Amino acid sequence: MNVSMNLSLNNTENAFAYKSNTDLNKAKWLFTVIQNPWIVALGTRLTPMLMKSGLPVNGLIRSTIFNQFVGGETLAESARVTKMLGSYGVQVILDYGVEAKEGDASFDAVTEQFIEAIEFAATQDNVPFVSVKLTGLSSMHLLERLNEAPRLRSGIHDSESDDAAWSKLKERMYAICDVAATHGIGILIDAEETWIQDPIDRLAIELMGVYNKEKVIVYNTYQLYRSDRLRFLELSHKIAAEGHFILGAKLVRGAYMEKERARAEAMGYPSPIQTDKLATDADFDAAVIFCLAHLDNIAIIVASHNEASNLKCAQMMQDKGLPNNHARIHFSQLYGMSDHISFNMASEGYQVSKYLPFGPLQDVIPYLMRRAQENSSVNGQTNRELLLIRQEIARRKAK
Repeated sequence: MNVSMNLSLNNTENAFAYKSNTDLNKAKWLFTVIQNPWIVALGTRLTPMLMKSGLPVNGLIRSTIFNQFVGGETLAESARVTKMLGSYGVQVILDYGVEAKEGDASFDAVTEQFIEAIEFAATQDNVPFVSVKLTGLSSMHLLERLNEAPRLRSGIHDSESDDAAWSKLKERMYAICDVAATHGIGILIDAEETWIQDPIDRLAIELMGVYNKEKVIVYNTYQLYRSDRLRFLELSHKIAAEGHFILGAKLVRGAYMEKERARAEAMGYPSPIQTDKLATDADFDAAVIFCLAHLDNIAIIVASHNEASNLKCAQMMQDKGLPNNHARIHFSQLYGMSDHISFNMASEGYQVSKYLPFGPLQDVIPYLMRRAQENSSVNGQTNRELLLIRQEIARRKAK
């Protein structure tokens, strides 16, 4: 696809300028390893056990997969990566990458971590967002029960009024959003599995109605591999227009496809996932088109590793005469992946962020294992990463 404004996603010198030769070779080795599903499957099972055994594997994990995909164990450590990304015009979405444990003490502790991340973001020039998972602030059991509970005509579940746990979750989110609004930091509410998503969507809309009157603070996440999400995006926009607030929409393809299909089959209900990738791509592009047509009261984050989707959005921006750095159009990719998209778009003045997890090595292992699994299951993505890394290594050697 030809997009003018000099935008090319093939410039490996831009993409990997921040990596030393040693870093590039480590990345090459890592993506070569996780290209093999059987190695990833074995490593996913063994790594947590090896770490608990006391064997000296932490150093290897830290110098490879941890350094590739995580900003640091603490916010202070992440500041180094944040500053480095900022020097290339790349912004940051901070994510506390620790899996929460059950219980109010853990939920309150995670709430404090999110608030600390917001306060840290406010001290940085290039951290406009903090990502929040509601499953870190409340039990899966509560969210699943609310998702299934019958509704009253008001749209409120009939169990909510007496549910102290639901009230506590809302209190935690309001506390987080209060701090975010004070500092002007955006809150990106992560999407979860379909069987707990309904109460998350309703709380996201409620929070937008409070905090998004003049500036966009709260964003909900729309997983377009779900066949109902394009319609839900349109419904969310209608609610926002009627409620006189700005809709914050982070668009993704999705993260739970195998799990969703397996559960639907096991429980005998229609799969909520699109029939194929073409349908997902079509809805994702349609969602981008819809948002760009309603920028008067929508702010969009195109969170995608798909080159075509990013180029299409850039082309539509140009066709509409929109500036590359439009305040309500943002792009995002995971730290450690798709640098050819992030750094090349940033070099042309687009607003681009890296999703940057942080947390203790032992605690972010589940996140790292998911990254490895996703890379091994999306073979084309890993092949593309390897191809670009090898091209850059060859370019440097030829100098």
